[in-house]
Amino acid sequence: MPERKKVLLRLDPAVHDALARWAGQELRSTNAQIEFLLRRALDDAGRMPKEAGDIPRRGRPRRSEPDESAAGKEDGGSGEEPEQT
Repeated sequence: MPERKKVLLRLDPAVHDALARWAGQELRSTNAQIEFLLRRALDDAGRMPKEAGDIPRRGRPRRSEPDESAAGKEDGGSGEEPEQT
């Protein structure tokens, strides 16, 4: 995967603060929020390059599907769904 580009961005402090608050509410870094918004704007304008990759996932990896041997261990049950009555 090619190295990501680094860009110096100068923002009005009030704009930066608003972006940082918004990013925090969406559990993103300010940098990730800016990239998210730029990508959305490019897509909306029909200008997203076909060769643009996905935004890299950061943080904790997603949990994989539990295997059947682990089913039911957390709740002490048999791993089967309870019958609905």
